[in-house]
Amino acid sequence: MSKATQKADVTCPMESLLRLLMGPWTPYILWILRNNGPMRFGALKRQVVGISAKVLTERLRLLEAHGLVNREHTPSIPPQVTYSLAARGVELNPALELLDSIARRWRAEDEAAAASKSADKQAA
Repeated sequence: MSKATQKADVTCPMESLLRLLMGPWTPYILWILRNNGPMRFGALKRQVVGISAKVLTERLRLLEAHGLVNREHTPSIPPQVTYSLAARGVELNPALELLDSIARRWRAEDEAAAASKSADKQAA
């Protein structure tokens, strides 16, 4: 089976979900929307430091197509587009909170290990 066929033939629900969620920037975009609530594009781009407008647009379109993000367009000058978590995105909150807890614990462990190494070098 070729790689193209494998990509097109995803039958495992977990694999489909992970492919969607593990795309570039995706978990972080969901995390920002979870923490900040509805956000306009420019504000979201400022929060996701380092992402290009093109990539953010692509990720938001994909998340909207899969029902994780809502896009609300208000016709005005300039046009206002606001993004928020849709019901499926909200369902991911417990998983995002668990990932946040793990990330904070690992950071603390890494900082403690680095401090310990630094102290060992100074003692030597």
